Amino acid sequence: MNNLTTSMKVLATSILGVALASCGGAETHSDFTKVDTSKPATNWALVWSDEFDAAAIDTRKWNFEVNCAGGGNNEKQCYTDKKENAFIKEGVLNIVALPATDAALPYTSARLTTKNKGDFKYGRFEMRAKLPSGQGAWPAFWMMPTDSVYGGWPKSGEIDIMEAVNLKTVTNGGAAEANVHGTLHYGREAPRNVSSGKGYAMPAGKNPADDFHTYAIEWQQGEIRWYVDDYLYATQRQSDVRYNAKGEAVGLKHRGWFAEYFNAASGQKEIHWDSAPFDQKFFMILNFAVGGNWPENVNNTGIDAAAFAKGQSYQVDYVRVYECSANPETGKGCETIRAGYDSPTDGLVEGKAPIPTPPSSGVAKNLTIFNGTPNPSWPAWDCCGGSTPGLVADATKGQVYQFNVGAAPTVNGFISRLAFIKDPDGEPSPFDASPIVANGTISFDMKVVSAPNNSSSVWRFKVESAEGETAVEVDLATGGQAPVTGQWQTFTFPLKTLAAAGLDLSAIDVIMVFPTWGTGEGAVYQMANVKIAQDNLTYPELVLFTDGKNPDWPMWDCCAGSTPVEATDDSAHGAVAEFSIGASPTVMGFITRAANGGGSKPFDASSLLDGGLVQFDMKVVSAPSSPDASWKLKIESNGGATAVEVDLTTSVEGKAPTTGEWQTYTFKVSDLANAGLDISTIDVVMIFPAWGTGNGAVYRIDNAKIYKPGTAQPDLTVTLFADAIATNWGIWDCCGGSTPTVEDDDDTHGKTAQFIIGGAPTVMGFLAADNVYQDVTALMPDGVLRFEMKVVTPPSDSASVWKFKIESFNASAAVELDLAASNEGKAPVPGEWQTYTYPLKSLSDKGLDVSAIDVIMVFPAWGTGNGAVYRIDNVKFAAK
Repeated sequence: MNNLTTSMKVLATSILGVALASCGGAETHSDFTKVDTSKPATNWALVWSDEFDAAAIDTRKWNFEVNCAGGGNNEKQCYTDKKENAFIKEGVLNIVALPATDAALPYTSARLTTKNKGDFKYGRFEMRAKLPSGQGAWPAFWMMPTDSVYGGWPKSGEIDIMEAVNLKTVTNGGAAEANVHGTLHYGREAPRNVSSGKGYAMPAGKNPADDFHTYAIEWQQGEIRWYVDDYLYATQRQSDVRYNAKGEAVGLKHRGWFAEYFNAASGQKEIHWDSAPFDQKFFMILNFAVGGNWPENVNNTGIDAAAFAKGQSYQVDYVRVYECSANPETGKGCETIRAGYDSPTDGLVEGKAPIPTPPSSGVAKNLTIFNGTPNPSWPAWDCCGGSTPGLVADATKGQVYQFNVGAAPTVNGFISRLAFIKDPDGEPSPFDASPIVANGTISFDMKVVSAPNNSSSVWRFKVESAEGETAVEVDLATGGQAPVTGQWQTFTFPLKTLAAAGLDLSAIDVIMVFPTWGTGEGAVYQMANVKIAQDNLTYPELVLFTDGKNPDWPMWDCCAGSTPVEATDDSAHGAVAEFSIGASPTVMGFITRAANGGGSKPFDASSLLDGGLVQFDMKVVSAPSSPDASWKLKIESNGGATAVEVDLTTSVEGKAPTTGEWQTYTFKVSDLANAGLDISTIDVVMIFPAWGTGNGAVYRIDNAKIYKPGTAQPDLTVTLFADAIATNWGIWDCCGGSTPTVEDDDDTHGKTAQFIIGGAPTVMGFLAADNVYQDVTALMPDGVLRFEMKVVTPPSDSASVWKFKIESFNASAAVELDLAASNEGKAPVPGEWQTYTYPLKSLSDKGLDVSAIDVIMVFPAWGTGNGAVYRIDNVKFAAK
């Protein structure tokens, strides 16, 4: 064995060729013929090593652990300091697992550590070894903190440089186990601890148990990289938090590791998204475990006694530690990297850090988790029992969710976390209930169909927030009364009581109802009307026509060329919308699409799903001449991407029109949504006789609206320009020296902002005054930035591309996109007014601080705008 083999290689910059199958089925591609094996990486200085060329294990460097504790993983070996379990032979350390003859567990082995003899913070840690094989074999090269400054395991971290289990075991599929793994452990106290890592398989079908290979990490401040034979296969980093201008955490640019510990000054437990816990001294460990929770539950399961009958050896050629001489304090400056090492689709591993809870928008909203229709973002959930909650029909409640508890202890309920959302229409939607804390509640209806077999079982209610960061658990009876088998009962929990008990109301993501853990076997129960709500809460409302038209939703004849008019009716109705149909087939109603003269203000009725209505009054002045005519309601959304058409007789009133009489028609928003309408972007509402049967019809509409009875929500729209610039904002030429002006356009737009670009490269738009910032967090997550634009004269450069850029807090954050990347997806057409819409959430996800916006720019790409003249109007931050 050549103990002097150099293992510090310069990685090739060309990543080609050989497929490397990693754990989970992903592939990387490397050409190992391109690796220069003759040169050490620069700036790495050897500071500690054991080449195992002495006659015996050097106890100045290594400690022996002696115990039968099972490693905390139900392992089946006792660790000894006996020579038969650990010895040096021909320059190689042998750690041998043997059948036990007089030990408390079936096998003996060895675990060696460098604690207080070799403790390091940052560096390259490297081992060359040949690994043992067989079902139940679990060799490892890993590190633990010397002083555990952030608390007990895993709060102070664990670094697994190399682990492998059951190597060469052939499963039923015929493939031999060949993966090695690199992992970090960190986070909260068990059982809420987490880990993240990646597996790796060597190229060309090599198995780690067949020969010696090099396993290493490079650990620097905020980053750890894993290598096998100098191929970098995994990178993990500290989390990168995104803050707004107020210093509030609003998300993660990268989700990496984290630490939780008490702030010494405040005494409060805090989450830290920095280099902790991997910023302290760690020591190294070499051990060979037999069996345990991991190896015994994968591959062929259990332990193959025959594989250990004559002993299995974990052979280590050397262990070396290098320091980065470029900057020993941080370990930075000696990175051995390759293309893709920091890409989430390649080498970069996503961690398990909790996502910071965004600051409350302060906007009061209600949430319906389940009311007969599943909420794709809040699925019904069995935590641990393996069952699938299902919908069943109830005679009084309609569709309800039924939960069953079997022999396995579990809790059930509703959850809004990514790992449990399977519906493609769902997304994690933690609910901010803080604006309704004073009078809001969590409530639900529940019926126990079958009580738990254990008569002493107590029913519990639990609610969690921010992925378990805070939680409150109480007896269910505190929400009203103890459950009575066979009866529907309502349970209500005041939010202010839950907040007083320690629940963070700003990010509620789990609601659970269950018999006390481990006592619920045999329980069957149903739930309905699950909501977090406050009575008399205000909601958005769309008025299409009441005593006058809505300029953003004009009256509209689709196809016949007529112009609907305002008419005067009786004293009860006053001004009404009148539609007349001639020989040409058509449909009529109200529209907000810009191409049809609308204000491009689609209506989001999502918050009206529970109790919202589409309602209007209608009078047929003259009936259609066709006796086959039937009257229809049709609603479309998102440019016609979804639509629902129904007979007027399917309304709540259930009546066909009677000529000469005013009649009211009411339709439930929930029914329209259930029929397939996307209620978040309603842009057309039509009322008409069936296509081709309407000739001769004259009819009037009044009091047409989409709303929730008894409610109205304040308008949160922020207008930066509409006929004039907003106070503390200006129309701005960054760099060309011009002065943008306000110019008259058509009757619809009136006064507009006009920009002219000359020979000097520039960008243009709207600029806030010094120390003025627009905070639009109240419009999150559904709000948008919307404006209209007309290119009067295009740039002389025909290849010029139009851009949109928005900045916040003195350019500390910015997002730049092609103008055509708007929701409408269209490039400017000279001479036409066009609408451009950008979701605030999308801009925030790209890094914009929506709490401190101070610049909005629209311009041809830098240096290509000469000759451009363009106008902008109706620049607004608004609800979706």
